Amino acid sequence: MTPAFMWLRRAAALLSLTVLVAACGKDQPSFQSLDITGNKEFAQDFSLQDPQGKTHTLADFKGKAVVVFFGYTHCPDVCPTTMAEMNQVMQKLGNDAQKVQVIFVTVDPQRDTPQLLGQYVPAFNPAFLGLRPADDAALQKVTKGFRVVVNKVEGSTPNNYTIDHTAGIYVFDPNGQLRLFMRPDQSIDAITQDLKTLVS
Repeated sequence: MTPAFMWLRRAAALLSLTVLVAACGKDQPSFQSLDITGNKEFAQDFSLQDPQGKTHTLADFKGKAVVVFFGYTHCPDVCPTTMAEMNQVMQKLGNDAQKVQVIFVTVDPQRDTPQLLGQYVPAFNPAFLGLRPADDAALQKVTKGFRVVVNKVEGSTPNNYTIDHTAGIYVFDPNGQLRLFMRPDQSIDAITQDLKTLVS
């Protein structure tokens, strides 16, 4: 867990340096997450495949807040923990959960086959969607676009490795605008409140 959080801290520091926060005013919502509204340093869209091979972009989820988390199915700690917590968030959202789409993007398409991804992600919540890059070029494009740090750590065999990766959560509002960066150590109540604010 420690290496992954080390990468997270480094990514969070980068975010703090590059974030352009929207002007504050009486009508501006207040978030507990890092507000990155208006920041052009991060990708504003994605093009990724679901387990059935269908390509999805942000436009497919217009009208919903889109929660994007990068991880991999063999992750021993932060990934399953984050997904389980997002399921708790969805429960706390009540009817507002219908206005939120949680997306798990694998940074390990080599092992995360469509079949495995299609089993893993819905196990946390049937409404969650697992997406994967079509190839290495697509993986590089999406991780570079979202400034996701990915560091493969070799194991005892070629297929036995771990991946240190940025473990934050990116949130788009129902209009498709990137708004928030959530840390994985934020409380479930804080995440729930921020999502309620976005969809209200």
